Amino acid sequence: MTKIRHYGTGTIPGFDSEELPGRLIVLEGTDGVGRSTQVALLHEWLEANGYAVTQTGLARSSLVGPGLLRAKQGHTLGDITLNLFYATDFADRLEKEIIPALRAGFVCLTDRYVYSIIARALVRGVDRTWLRDLFGFAIVPDVVFYLEADLDHLIPRVLAGEGFDYWESGTDILRGDDIFENFRTYQTRLIAQFHQIGKEYNFIQVDANRSAHELFTDLRRQLAPILKGMRLQGN
Repeated sequence: MTKIRHYGTGTIPGFDSEELPGRLIVLEGTDGVGRSTQVALLHEWLEANGYAVTQTGLARSSLVGPGLLRAKQGHTLGDITLNLFYATDFADRLEKEIIPALRAGFVCLTDRYVYSIIARALVRGVDRTWLRDLFGFAIVPDVVFYLEADLDHLIPRVLAGEGFDYWESGTDILRGDDIFENFRTYQTRLIAQFHQIGKEYNFIQVDANRSAHELFTDLRRQLAPILKGMRLQGN
């Protein structure tokens, strides 16, 4: 059972359960660490072993997800507006996806949670207390795996993917036209913030400099005791 605790005093209206039979598993980390790959691998592995599984991630709510992505393309959002947008996206997914999955006894895999939003906002100078209050309604997950890779490993992976993103390179807050240097500077600051909030939110740090297979094997091992006692499909 997942014991329902919140980070603050706020809750989702109409939701007052103390325990739910599912598990909430979060994978966090910067761009290029392999979160999406590991979520996909874990999803397949869990289903193959008889667990009911669902997954979600940032900006995927039906209510505001598409609008949030369109708004970010304009590069004109202020810090407060952007974080209120993300909070709305998260609240919608929490109410319509995460809580129903936990109530139904699913393993809910989340590609990022509120922590990436908070870390990005802190780098941009948003007030820490305001952020903590804004996301105080978030349910405390059963576990948060923080996938960490150093910049020497991150940069080739990002370049091999979609390249340097405007927001993930901090171009909105850093001076200069060199997006490569912006990426290095911004990601260094972001990783430092992750380290700070990781202590507050009890991250389990996982070495993501390794191969995808090695990382997957490690995550499976660490998930085993968390999944213990869950009801499998067909039982």
